[in-house]
Amino acid sequence: MIITYRTDMDALRAVVPEPLLVTEPLVKYEFIRMPDSTGFGDYTESGQVIPVTFEGRAGSYTHAMYLNDHPPIAGGREIWGFPKKLASPKIKHENETLVCTLHYGSVLCVNATMGYKHREIDHAPLIKALAKPAFMIKIVPHVDCTPRICELVRYYCEDVTVKGAWSGP
Repeated sequence: MIITYRTDMDALRAVVPEPLLVTEPLVKYEFIRMPDSTGFGDYTESGQVIPVTFEGRAGSYTHAMYLNDHPPIAGGREIWGFPKKLASPKIKHENETLVCTLHYGSVLCVNATMGYKHREIDHAPLIKALAKPAFMIKIVPHVDCTPRICELVRYYCEDVTVKGAWSGP
């Protein structure tokens, strides 16, 4: 489930690193269910993705990710540089509603709902959006925990098959 919300441009500029550029005051908050991930098993993640441009090309910047399992946190963070932290994201189906929550410790940080499979959407715009590059900063810390190396990582989703996509209230 992806929730798009509007926020303050100055706040986005403060968290998006150069040379990436924020073009609009939008953030996409994602909940992703990974029930059968090769090498990692079953887990759930959520996080903030900010639309950006790099060298004039549209893409997205992964600002924060929260997962409920240690191995995909370590793999994603150490190999790729994804900004992953341990938390308790959940996705569940309650009657005709999809309910998503994120708890960080005992604090409820995100609560989102959507009508379950309410209205099927065209796959073409979704596939086009998924083909755009995605960026993150891989941070290798120094022994005193200050950032020693900050590397801009760019990756692409390839060979994507969309099996279903919906929008809803």
